[in-house]
Amino acid sequence: MDSYKQEFIGFMVDSQALKFGEFTLKSGRKSPFFMNAGSYVTGAQLKKLGEYYARAIHENYGDAFDVLFGPAYKGIPLSVTTAIAYSELYGREVRYCSNRKEVKDHGDTGILLGSPLKDGDRVIMIEDVTTSGKSIEETFPVIMAQANVEIRGLMVSLNRMEKGQGGKTSALDEIREKYGFEARAIVTMGEVTEYLYNRPYKGQIYIDDTIKAALDEYYRIYGV
Repeated sequence: MDSYKQEFIGFMVDSQALKFGEFTLKSGRKSPFFMNAGSYVTGAQLKKLGEYYARAIHENYGDAFDVLFGPAYKGIPLSVTTAIAYSELYGREVRYCSNRKEVKDHGDTGILLGSPLKDGDRVIMIEDVTTSGKSIEETFPVIMAQANVEIRGLMVSLNRMEKGQGGKTSALDEIREKYGFEARAIVTMGEVTEYLYNRPYKGQIYIDDTIKAALDEYYRIYGV
């Protein structure tokens, strides 16, 4: 596993963005772990988060994109901090864009925040985590209604490695099959488990035998 992936796993734990225990997800699934990008709240955390996203995007997609699109609401700060990091790390200016939940009818009107989308723009979408792919289903038509753009890919921080809405393949694979673009992650849950299982991180075991058994059972039901 690349060292920056190990660093990112530690960063998620340190920021309490990744927790282990018993959680009920938006999908209704009972999960032994929970990922919440809303836990990145300080300037230092957001700066580092943007750098991890920027590095993963550069490694997976290169410079072949113009816009970073972050779906409302958590995707808004993700797209902003990643655009800043990309400029600092790779010396290339990329625009950020996000959507509003409701169309604004006064002042800065419309459904978008940030840069307008133009015909020919190459777009990378950014999300915190994709469990079932439902959020992409909601966001994709919003983007495509704005201009004739090309979605180059989706980058999430954590691939949960579980079944999508169809129940046969992973959510990220379903996105590729349905929309025609690649969906990648900074790390997978498999890499997280490999790195943390019975291995002390700053003096604490986060995935012990009990959590590992719960993970195994969860993936027996929901995994792909």
